[in-house]
Amino acid sequence: MNSNAEGSSRDAARPAGPSRDVTPLADLVHGQSRAGPVRERRPVYVDLLPPCNVGCPAGENIQAWLAHATAGRHEQAWRQLVMDNPFAAIHGRVCYHPCETVCNRAHLDSSVSIHSVERFLGDLARERGWMLEPPPTPSSGKRVLVIGAGPSGLSAGYHLTRFGHQVEIRDAGAMPGGMMRYGIPNYRLPRDVLDVELARIAALGVKLTCDHRVEDLAAERDEGGFDAVFVAVGAHLAKHVDIPARDAAAMVDAVSLLRSVAAGEKPTVGRHVAVYGGGNTAMDAARVARRLGAQDAVIVYRRTRAQMPAHEQEAQDAEREGVRINWLRTISAFDGPELQVEAMELDESGYPQPTGRFETLAADTLIMALGQETESAFMRTLPGVEFNSDGSVRVSASMMTGCPGVFAGGDMVPGERTVTVGVGHGKRAARHIDAWLRDATVDHPPKHPTATFDSLNLWYFGDAAQRRQPELAPAQRVESFDEVVGGLSAEEATYEAGRCLSCGNCFECDGCLGACPEDAVIKLGAGHRYEFDYDKCTGCGICADQCPVHAIDMFPEPQ
Repeated sequence: MNSNAEGSSRDAARPAGPSRDVTPLADLVHGQSRAGPVRERRPVYVDLLPPCNVGCPAGENIQAWLAHATAGRHEQAWRQLVMDNPFAAIHGRVCYHPCETVCNRAHLDSSVSIHSVERFLGDLARERGWMLEPPPTPSSGKRVLVIGAGPSGLSAGYHLTRFGHQVEIRDAGAMPGGMMRYGIPNYRLPRDVLDVELARIAALGVKLTCDHRVEDLAAERDEGGFDAVFVAVGAHLAKHVDIPARDAAAMVDAVSLLRSVAAGEKPTVGRHVAVYGGGNTAMDAARVARRLGAQDAVIVYRRTRAQMPAHEQEAQDAEREGVRINWLRTISAFDGPELQVEAMELDESGYPQPTGRFETLAADTLIMALGQETESAFMRTLPGVEFNSDGSVRVSASMMTGCPGVFAGGDMVPGERTVTVGVGHGKRAARHIDAWLRDATVDHPPKHPTATFDSLNLWYFGDAAQRRQPELAPAQRVESFDEVVGGLSAEEATYEAGRCLSCGNCFECDGCLGACPEDAVIKLGAGHRYEFDYDKCTGCGICADQCPVHAIDMFPEPQ
């Protein structure tokens, strides 16, 4: 079985049986004597990495939990999933699923809808009250302070607790969740879903302290007697740009707007709303404005659609709800209820340049969504910590800052700012913190090669259309903050999981067993796969040639 925790094989989902060492591959093809005709090569069962596992920022063993879901073992699937990521119901809703972008099935018909199966498992866990496995006893006796109760901090707290450490998470917000609670609108992530998954973390023994703003991290660490610290404060500080405005009160930053709406407020935005920016936050702000009563919401962005930082799906959803997007425009003045914008054009290097051509748009409110910066001033008292110009913190490959025992991740460090990336950072940091506390090093076993589409033999798989999640009609969406996208049924989720091609890993189709002309393939029983009888094998390679998922490779005969 592939022991790589960051992306192991589908075989992890199968019952334990006669073991077959598959790492490294060279160890599999030496020193085996045989009788019979001389052959130049021999088949070897291998486990390759599926591209979905490789592409998951949270380090989930996607193929393994899909295998359980395919077999209808839904609780086992959920438990396999939460070994890496405790937030299945959350991620099934808000992750941008890069795993699906690299899914080999997309080259056949359409990618497996991994996020919808993940959501189904998360919702089923909520419905049935499944809880996380308790941490080991006795504990290590080590105490870790986590700053920030967002996805990265919560993930780190979860994994550190599973390692046996005592964890306290401190957060300035009134409730835990960070930007999952205060930045992602209800129509994408209902708060009851968030609350249930966070409650599991607390039930595990993680201490959550809210309404606690850290002003001096060194003092908090020392006064609390903490052995290590993980800093995962989100990017909550809105970037500003000077725009001449007669009424500054009609200008609001997107983070503040989303936070107030998440707190249950209903700010007045007027009939016409303009949003300045091209990221995911800008799309959410415009969609929220429509739900607050704006008849017209327009996004003003200085670059082209291809250059926008927002995910394409976010822009499409906004447009479906009546949001207009003005590309290659920049705001020069705001004199409510009018907004003056200047048309831009790209120069030879692709950078937008002003043209001197101006337009006037109606706007009662201007929402600024030009990005966020991290708040890191409270770390200035720590010796050795280095900062970037945007306030983010510089860390080593182990995610430790220049101050020994102080680690950072999530929005605190440079990189893509998504929930999934944050959760992955928390998991990785926890492993390094655990190693540091134990005066050990993190073991990084070599990763197996990735199973590519051109290495598969697709005779076994027929066309199977992707199951689509139900959605509210666009006109119905803007009438409330009800969740826009629905979930799959149990039958649909099981079917969708079954569309997985099991890239690179044997799923016991019996193809090799039936194809071998020498009867050299031995079936070991359900869940245990096969082995080769090299006394009978002639090295013809028929087994490898027909294997649908490239779970067999031919290697030179050892000398």
